[in-house]
Order: sequence, then structure tokens, then C-alpha cells
Amino acid sequence: MGFFSNLLKFGTQNMAIDLGTANTLVYVPDQGIILNEPSVVAIETLNGIKRVKAVGDDAKMMMGKTPDSIEAIRPLRDGVIADIEIAEEMIKHFIRKVHGKRSLFRYPEITICVPSGSTSVERRAIRDAASNAGASAVYLILEPMAAAIGADMPVTEPVGSMVVDIGGGTTEVAVLSLRGLAYTTSVRTGGDKMDEAIVSYVRRHHNLLIGESTAERIKKDYGVAVAPADGIGEQITIKGRDLVNGVPKEITINQSHIAEALSEPIGAIVEGVRIALENTAPELAADIVDQGIVLTGGGALITGLDEHLREETGLPVSIAEDPLSCVAIGTGRAMEDPVFRGVLMTA
Repeated sequence: MGFFSNLLKFGTQNMAIDLGTANTLVYVPDQGIILNEPSVVAIETLNGIKRVKAVGDDAKMMMGKTPDSIEAIRPLRDGVIADIEIAEEMIKHFIRKVHGKRSLFRYPEITICVPSGSTSVERRAIRDAASNAGASAVYLILEPMAAAIGADMPVTEPVGSMVVDIGGGTTEVAVLSLRGLAYTTSVRTGGDKMDEAIVSYVRRHHNLLIGESTAERIKKDYGVAVAPADGIGEQITIKGRDLVNGVPKEITINQSHIAEALSEPIGAIVEGVRIALENTAPELAADIVDQGIVLTGGGALITGLDEHLREETGLPVSIAEDPLSCVAIGTGRAMEDPVFRGVLMTA
């Protein structure tokens, strides 16, 4: 039996997957990150039979613009799987894309990261989805741990360090020391909530309905955590549907409006950081004063967020080198490097 299992493993590539609410990244040893696509699946229903029409970038284009027969689904909500069958299809698709056509004999080991606040049921769902997609072994790693390893923080040493990973669905705040989580909290506020906040702000103040994709684009291009110094900032034109007379129209708002719209989700993130600091052991807290807080994840790219956190907490705040791919790189390193082997979980 050993010979056959070795034969099957011959030529497999282990993979590390950062299964995010917004984007999924795949890391392969010796190659780095080779896939970074949105976590969206488009399902087409023909004569009552559902089939996958597109995954990733192609499906993202369809969001909010689909006919009745096609729906674009995001299988992950708040960092955990909401639709297990579609999540499975998505993982399968990404594995196939990475391995190319020769995937028949390939049973890779897969390491996937999970939010620290996820329940055992949610972790189980992620594990089952990966093993059904064709993995021979599935390891799980906690997201803040992966983010810290990816940001080159001294996780194996007895030094307290704090990482804030602002993803699409969740914000993970964790204090790490000696390869473990000394304290962790998961705030279910992330990039999605910011998009929703922009949508509802524009609807309330300007009677204009905009889609999620438009809101996301505004957040990426013009998002600010604090109102600009001159109180106006850049002008932004938004196109959407007028709620008063029902026709499409275009309005102009400025960056201070965006800062106002984002104040609630950003406030929730700051509150999460504050709670984590309150619950930290004094020795670790002393280390955090020296080391500061490291921001990772897509939310770290919002202009002025590091400044805002610095003002609120009085601690040094820095942004990781490549915030978007931090978690994937960290997951990959944890898989390759025996030093970090201890942080992987089987279930």
C-alpha cells in the first residue's frame, strides 16, 4: 500500500490557500502566490439543472449584472463558508487551475486558514470542502497567526506582538507570543461592511441607489478613515438609480462624506483593538508598546487608517509590506518551514 500512496503523491504540489470572503489566494512552495482571484462563483440554471458558469475574475464581472438564469454567489460570508457546495466547486476550480490538466493523479496536501473566531462546525465545513475537492490531507491555520508570519513578525519568540488583519468579512485582532495566540478576538466587520456603509450613506443622504461593486470601487479609490484636512478632499462622481423618480442619475460627493460613511465600521475595528489591548497580560502589553501594532489585510490600505489607530491607541502602528497577500504568504511559510509546524491544526 505504501508504494501506491507514494506513487500517487509523486509530483504533487502542496498548496496553501487563503480562503477569504473577498479574494482567494493560492500559494505554492518555490513559486510563491500564483493565483489571486475574487471568491465569486456564477451559477447558471438551465432546465432546472445548476452548473458552474464562471469562477473568480470572470464571475466578479457579472456581480449585480446577471440575467435571471445566472446568479453570482459569494460562497463565504464573514470569513466562513455560507454555501458549502459552491465553496467546494470554487476550491476544486482553483486546485485545477493551479495544477493544470494533470490533476488526475495529484493529491496535494492543502493548508487553509480559518478565522480565529470560527466555531468547530465552520472549521469542519472548510475541511470537508477541501478534502472533497481532492486534497489528501487538510491542515488549518488561524488567520491572525498566518498574517503575523507573513508580515515577518517574531512569532516564535517570547515577545508579544499585535496583529490586526482587516479582511473582507472579518477583522482579526490578536496578540501573539511563542507560536500561539495569547489573546484573540474576531470582529465581524471588514471590507464588506464598509461597502454596505457607503451604499446606505448614499441612499440616506442623496436618495441614490448604488450597487455593491460601485461602492467597493469608491472605497478602494477614495476611501479615507478620517476626513481630509481641508474638509473636502477629492470630488467623486457616482452613478446609480435615483430613488425619487426612478431614473439613473449621477451625483458628486467628496471624500469627507466617505469618511463620514466609513466612521461606523472603522469605529468597530478600533473598538475591537481596544478590547484586545484591555485583555492583554501586562508583560505582553509592555512588549506591544515597543513593537507596536501591525496592520494587514485589504482594509489596511484605506488611507489614514494607521494614523487614526495611532491617535486612538497612542501606540506605534505600521502597515505590513504587502498587506493583501500577507495571510497567504504566512500560510505557505507555515506549511514549508518546520519551525512553524506547531501552528498547524488538523481539525
